[in-house]
Parts: sequence; C-alpha cells; structure tokens
Amino acid sequence: MYAIIEAGGKQYRVREGDVLKVEKLPVEAGTVIPVERVLALATDSAFLVGRPTVEGARVMLRVLAHGRGEKIIVFKYKPKKNYRRKKGHRQYYTAVRVEKIELEGGVRDWHTRRE
Repeated sequence: MYAIIEAGGKQYRVREGDVLKVEKLPVEAGTVIPVERVLALATDSAFLVGRPTVEGARVMLRVLAHGRGEKIIVFKYKPKKNYRRKKGHRQYYTAVRVEKIELEGGVRDWHTRRE
C-alpha cells in the first residue's frame, strides 16, 4: 500500500516505514502528526484518486528531527564589468517517518461514497 500526499506545497509518494524530508514543520521531535491531504491511495486491489483529496484517508507521520539541507551556491556575474555576487543557501527541513496509512471504512466502503 502506498499513498501520494501533499506536504509543504510538494507531493510525495510514501509507504509505511519510509523516511523523508519535508519543509520545516513547527512541531517538536517525537510528535505524531496526521496528514489529511492524501491525493491518491493504492492498495493491493484498488487505486483511489481524490477530487482533490481522498475522503477519510490519512497518513500518520512521526517527526524524527529538524535540520538543514546541503548548501546551494548562487553565483551571478557580468562579463567584462567586474561584477560578481556569490550567495549560499541552506534550506530548513523536518525529517519524518511514515507510521501508518489509513482509510476510514476501508476500500469497499469508499466505492459507495463516490459522487
């Protein structure tokens, strides 16, 4: 079973046990947070696509740590004009582990709830 979720304006394909880095979240390490923005859900027997989200689907994420990513260098220059600017940036992130993917009522019930 896997799900496609939206977190921090980005989409991720996740399975239970996956560890991923999302945009920084304002929560402490060790906290379990639910993600309600499940865009699609795949089980052994069905693939559910939301409009825009799957109703009753939820992914539980455990916050592992906060950190900063690799440094990205931004370099601008203009030839023959002695103009050079160098900047660095390190993006903040939150490392999370997917604890559980759940669908309220199960897959069979979802087929009867469609519009």
